[in-house]
Amino acid sequence: MTGIDWNIVMYVGTGVGALLAGIGIFSACLALGHTLGRVNRTLDVVDTQIANLSKPIGETLGHVGGIADTADQTLARLRGVVGSLESVAGTLSNAADLAKDALTPAIVNVGATIAGVSAGLRRIVTGRTSNDKSDQS
Repeated sequence: MTGIDWNIVMYVGTGVGALLAGIGIFSACLALGHTLGRVNRTLDVVDTQIANLSKPIGETLGHVGGIADTADQTLARLRGVVGSLESVAGTLSNAADLAKDALTPAIVNVGATIAGVSAGLRRIVTGRTSNDKSDQS
């Protein structure tokens, strides 16, 4: 056999190509491993910072919750006050209606009394009633 067996060249070439592809994938996985290691350290630092902030944030949220509870209590009291004021206004309105109903007949009676006194004084002064016709025509 004096010639080159191309099947062996093909098999060797395929093996070398697979080896180079494997080395490339291995290298990429190492780089990805280093990158993910740095990401892991960064996330650890972020976790530490969040842990440091969690207590003040919790206290702030508790304070805000207390303020909201106080506001709710104040609004509940205001609802009670408004209800009381509406009740008082209704009672005053009813009292004003009662006073008007009680005073209206008295005022009418005073007016009638004044008209009667006026007619009586006219009769005393002039000697005649308001129904008498004067002879001025």
